[in-house]
Amino acid sequence: MKLISWNVNGLRAVLRKNFLAFLEEHSPDILCVQETKASPDDVEQLWPGSYTTYWSSAEKKGYSGTCIFTRARPERVSYGIGREEHDREGRVVTAEYADFFLVNVYVPNSQRELARLPYRQQWDVEFLGYLRGLEERKPVIFCGDLNVAHTEIDLANPKANVRNHGFTPEERAGFDAFIRAGFIDTFRQFEKAGGHYTWWSPMSRARERNIGWRIDYVLTSASLRPRLRKAFILPDVPGSDHCPVGVEMD
Repeated sequence: MKLISWNVNGLRAVLRKNFLAFLEEHSPDILCVQETKASPDDVEQLWPGSYTTYWSSAEKKGYSGTCIFTRARPERVSYGIGREEHDREGRVVTAEYADFFLVNVYVPNSQRELARLPYRQQWDVEFLGYLRGLEERKPVIFCGDLNVAHTEIDLANPKANVRNHGFTPEERAGFDAFIRAGFIDTFRQFEKAGGHYTWWSPMSRARERNIGWRIDYVLTSASLRPRLRKAFILPDVPGSDHCPVGVEMD
């Protein structure tokens, strides 16, 4: 199974660039998209017949949103995490397959001046509770834009960003809680070095210079580790300020 996750920063925009070519070239079994900024009715596009799509759109037009493209139809699909204050923004789609749950997530940004940090901390606690509830039934894969660089090697300039959104102690502690709960950062199972990023500022040729942040992830229940064959980042894929990340699993 090949799973890819990509924050496209606007599905309609990336459709005008390279989205369909990317889908054909990389041919994932499952593609999880974040920041669609659209509902199905907003997108005049016939998707390849091999995929079924499941959308979670924000109440606010042109904001947030997640979608799953999948070749194998899941047993069931749900939207949100069961918390009204979180679920209005279209941030979670969960697909249940025979032997695992897949959760596609776009985690709230704490915003400049950390205006939304308290809300983000609440989200982290309640989202982890949601994952634990799923894991009581079967293993979990969750992926998406988690809007945090976990450790210093996950961004190019850690010391300059300690109190900036995406690298605060509070946000990093939220990620630590996933690890303590037994989830594994799949990319770090294969690559221990820094210099591997998934988001670059559009300013100052940051992507060209590889001055970036790793904030997009695939995490799995520890019980799925024996099935994990590969984890990867695709930094050369254009079309968004984020690049795709993914795994290959038995």
